[in-house]
Amino acid sequence: MKITTFNPSIITKDAEPVIKVFEELGFKQTHNKAENTDVEFSAHRMKDENGFHVDVVEVPVIPQTYSTIRINVDNQEEALEFFKSQGFREARGFAPSTTKSSKYAYLVSPTGIIMDVCQHVKKND
Repeated sequence: MKITTFNPSIITKDAEPVIKVFEELGFKQTHNKAENTDVEFSAHRMKDENGFHVDVVEVPVIPQTYSTIRINVDNQEEALEFFKSQGFREARGFAPSTTKSSKYAYLVSPTGIIMDVCQHVKKND
């Protein structure tokens, strides 16, 4: 398993105020991914001039804001196996899912750390 990106991710009902805070810190939105398959969401990818990233994900149906770590990998199955061997479990209310461009699963560590384990899906896969 190779890690391809690693950054904080904030999941919230209302992304606008969170995005504004990061814009004031010098982050700019690089792209937005919006889908309404299993659950409606809008993922705002932001980057600053130093190359740091933060994701702000708007999910209207969640009860509260969550801070997570997004980890993109080249082999999600291998990553999930690794994290589960370390005591991580699937997050309640966040079933693993697939979009047109990625597959993801939210895992929770025994100490409460939430990881968003993602793998980009290439058109050839």
